[in-house]
Amino acid sequence: MNELAKPGYSGRCTVPVLWDKQTQAIVNNESAEIIVMLNSEFNQFAHLKLDLYPEELRQLIDQWNEKIYHAVNNGVYRCGFAQTQAAYDQACNELFVALDEIDTALETNRYLCGDEVTLADVRLFTTLFRFDEVYYGLFKCNRRRIQDYKNLGAYLRDLYQLPGVADTCDWETVKRDYYGSLFPLNPGGIIPIGSDVATLLEPHNRSLGKESVIL
Repeated sequence: MNELAKPGYSGRCTVPVLWDKQTQAIVNNESAEIIVMLNSEFNQFAHLKLDLYPEELRQLIDQWNEKIYHAVNNGVYRCGFAQTQAAYDQACNELFVALDEIDTALETNRYLCGDEVTLADVRLFTTLFRFDEVYYGLFKCNRRRIQDYKNLGAYLRDLYQLPGVADTCDWETVKRDYYGSLFPLNPGGIIPIGSDVATLLEPHNRSLGKESVIL
């Protein structure tokens, strides 16, 4: 796609990419902006019409997204690729402070912004799904596993069990890509057996007395 969009391009290629087939051009390559675009512009192609970024919750969603990106989504990479002990310690502390705060918020809310899934939950889920199998060991984020938290572990299972979500999660590919491709962090390329993805199908008991939006 980079070659089609800009012949002769020799820089680093990244994903995700939102690609315009008509103009053969890259529309956007920032995941935070792409999910907002998908939410607002592509509902006509969706099986169910959902608004995961409702006007009345946008300020709260944006606040969570800001914290989640810096401390969690990017935080695990800051831990894994830290070049000094001080940089690692700072990133790791910020990561687990944020996870502790999220766990506390989930004590009274089924999802981050209330009783319905929003883009903030989508943003967090991608990192939580990989955390125990990849970031905990390979990236040295090993203060605590997600499944050890009172609320976060059940919250992860809740999101994973929403209709259609598990179909987008390939456990073995995730492990193979991280452990097999990041040579500096895993020189031997050995892929750990890990736990069984079936653990994410265990009861989550997160209804808190209200029904959730179904994706």
